[in-house]
Amino acid sequence: MAVARRLSRLARSSVRRLRAGPSGPAVRVGPARPVGGGALTTEEQAVVDAFHRLYFESRDGVQRTLNVNWLGYRATKCPFDMWTYQEIVVETRPELVVEAGTRLGGTSVFLASMFDLLGGDGRVLTIDVTADPRLPKHPRIEYLMGSSLDDVIVARVRAAAAGKRTMVILDSLHTAEHVGAELARYADLVTVGCYLVVEDTNVNGHPVLPDYGPGPTEAVEAFLAADERFLADRNRERFLMTLNPGGYLRRVR
Repeated sequence: MAVARRLSRLARSSVRRLRAGPSGPAVRVGPARPVGGGALTTEEQAVVDAFHRLYFESRDGVQRTLNVNWLGYRATKCPFDMWTYQEIVVETRPELVVEAGTRLGGTSVFLASMFDLLGGDGRVLTIDVTADPRLPKHPRIEYLMGSSLDDVIVARVRAAAAGKRTMVILDSLHTAEHVGAELARYADLVTVGCYLVVEDTNVNGHPVLPDYGPGPTEAVEAFLAADERFLADRNRERFLMTLNPGGYLRRVR
């Protein structure tokens, strides 16, 4: 009976700590950091591009390659990119991640889970034009409904980011015009050493959907030509295939 009582007290204590939120790291972070990267030969890149097209074109077929789930919530991502997000969050330790484009909430809850493991007060502020009642509920996630370009939304994001180490992910409307406008509004929020990730730079023939029209890659190229604060970090593409080629932008100044 005494053992049972002690176990019961321990269980209640654990529940109280979980409800209160993490007061420190749930997992001790190790010293390992990514190494690798570098240019491929023409032949190697052709192989990667061929697999990329197969992977992407199978997204709605039997394989459903983009049907990636985290804790039961869908994230339309390549698992390589999800893993890269984890590495970036661990290395750069943002206090706030701003996500333009919530969709089904899988990426939001994935990032919130990373913050749970790391401890501290990390938060995810995610924006979308629709509000789905099935989106994940998590104390670290705040949803904003509206366009990422709306002045009211931008003001709320700026207020939330004030004084915080901030990372930004752009994954909403994938036209060059829209992404360029997002870059103009949100780049300033990214802290030096942190990342501004422009998603789905693979469209318009990079290497998929060649008839898409100017998209994220074209917006990124114009942005980098005019803004020396950011560099495309190709080391974040060391798994060879990414849906965001050239889209991992690190703020260096």
